[in-house]
Amino acid sequence: MKDSPGVVDLLGVLAYAELSAFARMAEDAATLAPSLGDRAALSELAAAEYSHFRLLRDRLAELGADPEQAMAPFAAALDAWHARTKPSDWLQALVKAYVGDAIALDFYREAARHLDPEIAKLVDEVLVDEGRSEFAVARVRALVEAEPPAGGRVALWARRLVGEALSQAQQVAAARPELARLLVERAGGEQADISRLFATLTEAHNKRMAAMGL
Repeated sequence: MKDSPGVVDLLGVLAYAELSAFARMAEDAATLAPSLGDRAALSELAAAEYSHFRLLRDRLAELGADPEQAMAPFAAALDAWHARTKPSDWLQALVKAYVGDAIALDFYREAARHLDPEIAKLVDEVLVDEGRSEFAVARVRALVEAEPPAGGRVALWARRLVGEALSQAQQVAAARPELARLLVERAGGEQADISRLFATLTEAHNKRMAAMGL
């Protein structure tokens, strides 16, 4: 299975995405959460991200790949994404936790659907919601209802997140030909189909925004 084109790249980028999401959520919980309950809730989500990282790390090792080497090509791009989208307050942190990471991860989930069912199942397992939607949606709705002008500001923030996430995913795929090939094959190899793939990702983002009332 290690020899399947793109598998190690896909698991490597997802492993680093989960590891960096864990670190970012833990930091946001410690520095931005307005209450101990919020800190605990976001910390639980961070712990889930780390559990997902461990699953991916272990599968890479089972495939005979070095997990650190598999993650290394993606560290700079994902670190840059987090630096460009660092939330400045709790509301932004919630929106990023829900929609910011999700659209990039949707991108990789689509790539996995072309692979062996066991790999696709693993990817679906590590990208499971883990209660993130309920946690973020309820709090964002409450915050926006309490301060309506905040809705417009955070909607602009979310649009920036989706642009940055899609750009990051495209850059990663362009830099790793085998990973890019997974997406091309998944989309039928046609530019129009690839465009439809991105339209599907954007539609999923819009549904998440609507769920938050934005």
